[in-house]
Amino acid sequence: MPRIIHWFRRDLRLGDNAALTAAAHASGGAVLPVFILDEAILFGRFASPGRTAWLLANLRALDEALRAHGMRLILRRGDPLRELLALARESGAAGVYWNRDYTPYAIRRDTAVKEALRASGLAAHSFKDAVIFEMNEVLTEAGTPYSVYTPYARRWRQRLAAEGCLTYPPPQLIPSEPWPAGPLIPTLGDLGLRYDLPLPPAGEAAARERLAMFVDLQRLPGIATYAEQREYPGSDGTSRLSPYLRLGALGIRTALRAALDLETTPATLTPQIRDSLNRWVGELAWRDFYVQVLYHFPHVLRGAFKREYDALEWENDPDLLAAWQEGRTGYPIVDAAMRQLRQEGWMHNRARMIVASFLTRDLLVDWRQGERHFMRLLLDGDPAANNGGWQWAAGTGTDAQPYFRIFNPVSQGQKFDPEGVYVRRYVPELATVPAKYLHTPHLLPQAEQIRAGVLLGRDYPLPIVDHQARRARALDVYGKVKGKR
Repeated sequence: MPRIIHWFRRDLRLGDNAALTAAAHASGGAVLPVFILDEAILFGRFASPGRTAWLLANLRALDEALRAHGMRLILRRGDPLRELLALARESGAAGVYWNRDYTPYAIRRDTAVKEALRASGLAAHSFKDAVIFEMNEVLTEAGTPYSVYTPYARRWRQRLAAEGCLTYPPPQLIPSEPWPAGPLIPTLGDLGLRYDLPLPPAGEAAARERLAMFVDLQRLPGIATYAEQREYPGSDGTSRLSPYLRLGALGIRTALRAALDLETTPATLTPQIRDSLNRWVGELAWRDFYVQVLYHFPHVLRGAFKREYDALEWENDPDLLAAWQEGRTGYPIVDAAMRQLRQEGWMHNRARMIVASFLTRDLLVDWRQGERHFMRLLLDGDPAANNGGWQWAAGTGTDAQPYFRIFNPVSQGQKFDPEGVYVRRYVPELATVPAKYLHTPHLLPQAEQIRAGVLLGRDYPLPIVDHQARRARALDVYGKVKGKR
């Protein structure tokens, strides 16, 4: 059978890979595994040195996995259309298979690639792999896309119950010489970039190990306590799988299947565990929801989903933005979260909501500034999910928070980090502050400051804004827009 090129993109794994399985079947296992470093992404609007470092680490892990099958990852750099046509011509491949992506850029690119390949007499096939249900598979009774999560999730779950979630078996690949020869996977320095933070273990094996740990009902915290522990950033109560899902080192079907399999052993399922499973599956539905929002409403990448909110009069104070980015706002839960982001390239989801509300409501900085900052630093930065989360927090998006519901950063810290585990970990200058004052260090009496060895205004900043005053200001700004509707 003729060779088939499998174009790896956001599916950096061999197992449960829809397009790779199809390519192996169509070619009798004679697959050419290819990844193309697309400079439009490497150095584009959402460029990120950290995410590029994470990509390269996962490419190396994928190459190692392929070597175990007697193969090597073929690496090219440049325009995907030009590189794929050249590679097909050089190798005599009969076609190219890949898994679909859904950003506006990806759709334009893939449409052009498919048309050009077919015009050249080559097969070109794309497959669903990054989502459970695609854009037009979960629609309203009227055939229109959902813009509110709850009814979307209800329909999503109905379809899941009816169709199930099947995973693909490992493909049968034929060992072959690494032809045509290509460059080695570059280092970050080769690309002119630098990233000094440690990365999680990369690759499909590490992702599956992390998943197995999370769904082990005997391991606490884990999926058994997810419903409760997911809200506490000081706890390791979430899966931490999002960086792997972002690049497809772990397939979304594999993740969902692991949760669904637990439901087949009802004797071990307490009401708490059932609630936790339900909530975690709901998070996977959220991923699909935001992907379909971006697909059907691509204007969200440039402005508000609810277009009237483009008229919001943001103040955009650069000094306040810098203080927020650097974790020196004087609100410990906010500063802890922003420092976690800078130190790890990841942030707990509850913390993401807190800092997003603080930026957009307390500081009245345009949500797009926060969106860009997150995309620069997050290893799991995803255009659809990141945009959806920011617009939710800013009150401008689908299913968004009401404009009058504004997080209080003090009470959020007291509620979700009551013992100060999270704050003490990332704001060490407050480590010796009594729990009573940990989320309100500006109220710490002078004698207590001396005893704790932290002088407010010197060792840790005083609050850069007064929450109550800024809440009133935000209500006024948002109220003006609401009044125009």
